[in-house]
Amino acid sequence: MSTPPPFTTRPELVGTVGMVASTHWLASQSGMAVLEAGGNAFDAAVATGMVLHVVEPHLNGLGGDVPVIGCVAGSGEPFVLSGQGPSPALATAEAFADLGVDLVPGTGLLPAVVPGAFGTWMDLLARYGTLPVRDVLQYAIGNARSGAPMLPQAAATVARVADMFSEHWPTSAAVYLAGGRPPGPGERFRNVALAETLERLVAAADAAGPDREAGIEAARAAFYEGFVAEEIDRFSASTSVMDASGSPHAGFLRYDDLASWRVREERAATAELAGRTIAKTGPWGQGPALLQQIRVLAGLDLTDTRPGSAELVHAVVEGAKLALADRDAWYGDPDHTDVPLDDLLSAAYAGERRALIGTEASDELRPGRPGGREPRLPQRVLAEVEAARRGGDGGGSSARAAGVGEPTFAPDAGPDPLTGTDPRTGTDGVARGDTCHLDVVDSRGNVVSVTPSGGWLQSSPVIPALGFPLPTRAQMFWVEQGLPNSLAPRKRPRTTLSPTLVLRDGAAELACGTPGGDQQDQWQLPFLLNHLVFGMGIQEAIDQPTWHTTHLVSSFDPREIELRGLHAEDRLGPDVLAELRRRGHRVTVTGPWSLGRLSAVGTRPDGMLRGAATARSMQAYAVGR
Repeated sequence: MSTPPPFTTRPELVGTVGMVASTHWLASQSGMAVLEAGGNAFDAAVATGMVLHVVEPHLNGLGGDVPVIGCVAGSGEPFVLSGQGPSPALATAEAFADLGVDLVPGTGLLPAVVPGAFGTWMDLLARYGTLPVRDVLQYAIGNARSGAPMLPQAAATVARVADMFSEHWPTSAAVYLAGGRPPGPGERFRNVALAETLERLVAAADAAGPDREAGIEAARAAFYEGFVAEEIDRFSASTSVMDASGSPHAGFLRYDDLASWRVREERAATAELAGRTIAKTGPWGQGPALLQQIRVLAGLDLTDTRPGSAELVHAVVEGAKLALADRDAWYGDPDHTDVPLDDLLSAAYAGERRALIGTEASDELRPGRPGGREPRLPQRVLAEVEAARRGGDGGGSSARAAGVGEPTFAPDAGPDPLTGTDPRTGTDGVARGDTCHLDVVDSRGNVVSVTPSGGWLQSSPVIPALGFPLPTRAQMFWVEQGLPNSLAPRKRPRTTLSPTLVLRDGAAELACGTPGGDQQDQWQLPFLLNHLVFGMGIQEAIDQPTWHTTHLVSSFDPREIELRGLHAEDRLGPDVLAELRRRGHRVTVTGPWSLGRLSAVGTRPDGMLRGAATARSMQAYAVGR
C-alpha cells in the first residue's frame, strides 16, 4: 500500500522556467513576469523587491535596507551584497550625549542611516542582471501610481499611528491619512509622490543612452548624488520631528553620507549541515548565529528525535540562546571591530558551547570566550538581566512609543481600531509586522535570496518630495562605547536581516528566508532541519509548527530581554508544551499558524525547479512555471 502524501496548506510548485516566492502576491507575480519576458533571477529579484517597497510600506520601503545572497549558475561560489547603509558622519556618541540621549530612539530622524536599498538593487542589476532600469521598475511604478490594495496589517498600522501622524508627522499624514482618515483594509492606495520619484530615476537612466550599465549608474547617481540625496539632506537637517525619546530632533544624515557610499560585494560565511553548505552574510548581520547553531547541533544525534518533539525544541532553543548571546557580545561591522568569526564557527568552540546545554532551560545570558577573549555586553543589559533574575520575572517590561521596533507597538496602546485585537497581536497572538522576503531561481540555475526591510512608514516621517521615509536602523547601535556594535560614524549597524543560500556539491540548491527580526534565523533553522535532516519537502517543512526564544537582547528600541522566554505555536501539542514548561521554559502559546513567514525556491536533483511559501498571514505566495 502506498503512503499518502503529507498534508500541506498549498502544493509545492514544480516547473522548469522559473520560481519566485515572496511575502506579497503582487511582488511574486511581478518577478515571474520578468522571468517570462526573458530576464534572469537577478532581474526578477530587483522587480520583486521594488514592488515590495510599494505594497508593504509598513514592513519595508525604498529608503530601507537590502542584504542579498546569491549564486550564479555554474560558479559554485555564493556572493553577498551588503545592502546595509552606514551611520552618518555626524552620528557620534558625543552628539547623542549633547542631546541627552543615551539610547538611540527607534523612530524619527535621529536613527536614520544611509538608505541602502536602491543602491543595492542597482548594483545587483549591473553585476548580474540583463535588463535596463525601466524594465524592472515598471511594476513598482504601476502599483504606486495606479494603486494597490492596502493590506489589512498595513491599514491597522496606519490606524495605530494616526494620532502621531496628525499631531507630529504631517508629511506622513498627507500620504497615509488622505481625506483625514486611515485607509481601510483592501482599499485602493496610491503613493503618487513615490511613483514620481521612481519615474525620475527611470528618466535619469533613459537619458544616459542605450548602454544598459550607463543607465543603471545614472539612476544610482540620481539617488545618491542627485535629487534624492539633496531632498534627504534638506529634510534631515531642517526638520525637527518627535521621536521615541519623547522630544523632537532633527537628523544627522547629510548629502555627503549618501554620495560617499557604495555597495560592496563580500564573501559569504558558511557551515555544513546534512551534506550541504549553508551560506549567510558576515557578522554585520545576525546570519552567522544560524551557522553557530548548526555547528552546535552537529554534535547531537538529531535523527533520534522527531520533528516538533520537546527534545528537539529544547535543544534548538538552548543552542539559539548561546548563539544569540555571542551575537550580542561579539557581532558588529567588521570594518570597525575585530569579530572573531573563525573562532566562533570552529568545531572546538562549538564543542565548548554544546557542553553547556543541559536538560533544563538556562536563565543565564552566556556569551562565550572565543579564542580566550573576554566578552562584553552593554551595562544596561547586564543590569536588566540581574534585576530580572533577582525579581524572578523575565524582564521585558520597558514601555514602547508608537512606531518603535521592527515594527511593534506599545503594549498599553489599547485595542486595534480596525480589528479590536491587541495592538501588538492578531487573534492568534503573534506580533504583527516586521520585514519582507523574496527568493528567485531561474531556468539556468541562478539563485538569489533577499530580505528587504527598514524605511517603515511608522518609524520615520515621509519626505514629502520623495514619498518615502528614512531607515531607522541606527537604533541597533549602543551609544555606550567599547562594544562591537557601539555607535560610530560611517559604521554599519549589526542588523537582523538574514537571507539564506544552501549549496550541494558546489551548486546552489535552495534559497530561503523569512521576516521576523531577532526570530529570522530561529524560524529558518527548524525549516532547514525539517527539510535537510528529516526529509520533508519544502512546503511541508514550511507548514510545520514552529517556535522561537526571546531569551536574547532585542535588537530594537527599547532593547528588552525575556529570560527563558519561549514562544511556540499551539500545534506542537499540549504534551510537548507541558514538557517544555517542566524543563523551565517560560512558554507563551501562540495561534496554530502564527510564527514565521518563510518562503523558499530551489532546484531538485533532476533539474526541475521548485517553490513554496507560507500560508501564514495569507499574503505570501510562490509562483512559477
